[in-house]
Amino acid sequence: MVESEKLPYQRILLKLSGEAMAGEQKFGLCPKTVRAVAREIRGVWELKVQLGVVIGGGNIFRGVAASAQEMDRAQADYMGMLATIINSLALQDALEKEDVPARVMSAISMRQVAEPYIRRRAIRHMEKGRVVIFAAGTGNPFFTTDTAAALRATEIGAQALLKGTKVDGVYSQDPVIYPQAQKYDHLGYMEVIQRGLRVMDTTAVTMALEQHLPIIVFKLLEPGNMKKLVQGQNIGTVVEGDPYEG
Repeated sequence: MVESEKLPYQRILLKLSGEAMAGEQKFGLCPKTVRAVAREIRGVWELKVQLGVVIGGGNIFRGVAASAQEMDRAQADYMGMLATIINSLALQDALEKEDVPARVMSAISMRQVAEPYIRRRAIRHMEKGRVVIFAAGTGNPFFTTDTAAALRATEIGAQALLKGTKVDGVYSQDPVIYPQAQKYDHLGYMEVIQRGLRVMDTTAVTMALEQHLPIIVFKLLEPGNMKKLVQGQNIGTVVEGDPYEG
């Protein structure tokens, strides 16, 4: 087994969209897909890399969409936080079925199903080899799970923020709709913001910039992709220091 000290990343934060949990379905949870995600995480866990996970809730409820239909935005965002709890518990169950110890830590109090988020306790869990799933975003409305991922990655001292998607990196346009779209291997933080590329929301990218936290966008369900990534292979698109900065 490869020792984590020999790898480029010893501690990472994985950001998953809620839609990633739905598989080919339009909404809800696809148990087969959730199990596939757990297997990919297990491949990294077996390398003794410390791992945190943040999952969105868009497969169950999206606060922004609800507020656009005149629901109170704060109320809708709290409902979205509850959706992330459901996804987090599903992933925890799938990980445990893969013999990977996992803990769900929630930013809103829900003691019967999840531990309260405490930074030092989260780090201790990871040091003991447990995957920590951070649920309920930041615990505040008006902040996305992208921002929660950047925040938690910074708090736990992650060396990279990995964003698992359905495509193999960042493109100039949606590659599904525009086959001629250009794939980027490397982008600067400011490039992402100025070009309006949908890597993560602006708040998350800005936080990553300030903390010098690389964001790596990759295809999640390509078997072995995440494991290759943490072993140092060039997978997906890396967002870090602006290439024009010399």
